[in-house]
Amino acid sequence: MRAAWLLLAIFLTCPAAAEPPVDVAPKVAAKKPAAKTAAKPKAARPAWAELTVEQQKTLAPLKADWDSLETERRRKWLGVAKRYPEMTPQGQERVQRRMQAWAKLTPEQRRQARETYKQIVKAPPAKRDKLREQWAEYQALSPREREDIAPEPRRKK
Repeated sequence: MRAAWLLLAIFLTCPAAAEPPVDVAPKVAAKKPAAKTAAKPKAARPAWAELTVEQQKTLAPLKADWDSLETERRRKWLGVAKRYPEMTPQGQERVQRRMQAWAKLTPEQRRQARETYKQIVKAPPAKRDKLREQWAEYQALSPREREDIAPEPRRKK
């Protein structure tokens, strides 16, 4: 559920909310190799070591996951890094906080957040406006009030 709130926060406060989230990879039909031999998968580029010092500094929260990201996802994160220097200090701080929060999510939480994002994008404008209002109300709550309404985490039995 916290992943859904994180994504909702990104969607509602990001000026580029019409674009898919950075971590969403396009669905592409897999091609089978023509020969019976196993095709060696290409390494996604660029590798972490190939990034500039500025890109590494900006994308530091993603360092541990960088090697597992697909090329398209890396490209999108590099787009964020490219825009980063022109952002206000508040915008830069927000990007860093959200990148750190995203990096902490489990793969299942990320999947759930991506699905929630897809549902929000497909929602009619009136419903998105209502979500913005609800988010503003949530933001106005104190941390204690937010804890009180947060669902209990699921526990494995």
